[in-house]
Amino acid sequence: MLPDVLSGLRLPVLCAPMFLVSGPELVIAATNAGVLGSFPAPNCRTSAELDEWLGTIRAGVGDAPWALNLVTHRTNTRLPDDLRLVAEHRPPIVITALGSPAPAVETVHAYGGLVIADVIDLRLARKAVAAGADGLGLVSAGSGGHTGSLSPLAFVPAVRSFFDGLLVVGGGVADGAGIAGGLATGADLVSVGTRFLATAESRAVPEYKQMVVDHGPDDLVISSAVTGTPASWLGPSLAAHGIDPAAAVARTYDGAAPASRWKDLWAAGQGLGLVRDAPAVAVVVDRLEKEFEGAVASFARRVNR
Repeated sequence: MLPDVLSGLRLPVLCAPMFLVSGPELVIAATNAGVLGSFPAPNCRTSAELDEWLGTIRAGVGDAPWALNLVTHRTNTRLPDDLRLVAEHRPPIVITALGSPAPAVETVHAYGGLVIADVIDLRLARKAVAAGADGLGLVSAGSGGHTGSLSPLAFVPAVRSFFDGLLVVGGGVADGAGIAGGLATGADLVSVGTRFLATAESRAVPEYKQMVVDHGPDDLVISSAVTGTPASWLGPSLAAHGIDPAAAVARTYDGAAPASRWKDLWAAGQGLGLVRDAPAVAVVVDRLEKEFEGAVASFARRVNR
């Protein structure tokens, strides 16, 4: 069951926080369309810019829920300043990544917010629960960017065996049927990224959006060669910068890249085969709602035969 803060969502969907892609425009458009908008704090170069973005989003969405994605790893030297701004602006949801949720829990719980910890396996899921997370973001196989390896069909039930809190599952979902499937696994929310990457309000450059529109899951490469951590990359973007996509699968990270990670080398999830245009977010949410309702109705007919 969704917590009260999320009970008014039009669709049980998180518009995933995407590095260099999600800005205030995307968060506001997604939230006002009835899904949970979010963005990563590192998209802001400075604390002053983060302060500005948080204020813009609060003014743009009113009382509707939205989320800030916060890096809690010790290498984030800006974390104390980020948490100070969290306490000031009070985002209803804080999604922690690349570290324990513990540094954010006290600050967020002090004003009644929720902490969701992104995890890629059961070990990290148990640690996040022990650290006080209210929910878990299960980064499953098929996710774009830094990705997981577990199928959502296995991941969600395994976590449900020891955790009854909020579960968000993501990995290759780009239509309403995928949303329905995510809920069927036992999750409460479904994370959708690549479908929202190719929208008018996304900060992705036009060439990036077009590459998502033009290609499918066979064009993706899972490689740790770019950042040191397995990530799902668009093969054509690697090839454009001198990286053989086939060789990248077996390559190991050497601390260098021929182009800027994320800015020039582009990531996507396995749902890109369902993305065929880049309309406004409101149009995408309308479609997702119709597809979701159709999928639920179809399932009901199948099981009631």
